Amino acid sequence: MGRLLAIDYGRRRCGIAVTDPCRIVATGLTTVRTADLQQYILKYINNEQVDEIIVGLPTTMRGEPSESMRYIRPGINALRKVIPEQISIVFFDERFTSALAHQAMIDGGMRRSRRQDKAIVDEMAATIILNDYIQSKAYNK
Repeated sequence: MGRLLAIDYGRRRCGIAVTDPCRIVATGLTTVRTADLQQYILKYINNEQVDEIIVGLPTTMRGEPSESMRYIRPGINALRKVIPEQISIVFFDERFTSALAHQAMIDGGMRRSRRQDKAIVDEMAATIILNDYIQSKAYNK
């Protein structure tokens, strides 16, 4: 069984999180510049078995895709063209993940200066997306 990998796709940078091989625990992996995302993902999947990539789907309060999909969709379509066919890419609702990441940092006692580091927020948001995805799959069994 391969890992699940999540991407919190942003205009400038992307937060990335992965599961353990048993898909039990999601952990923040890193944050990369959006321009470097394809290269990073290709290198990662050459070293680790990944079965599925989950991409945060930004939606409005009505559940419709947000304006940011106009730059996310082309980026993910480009990624889809370079990864092996057996690795599926799915979108998963990411509403409130940045707010949840900020709250988790506050609850964890992280200093304000670290909470203002957007790279940390993006990585944490990817971890939340992945945890939510794992939980949604557990409830659908």
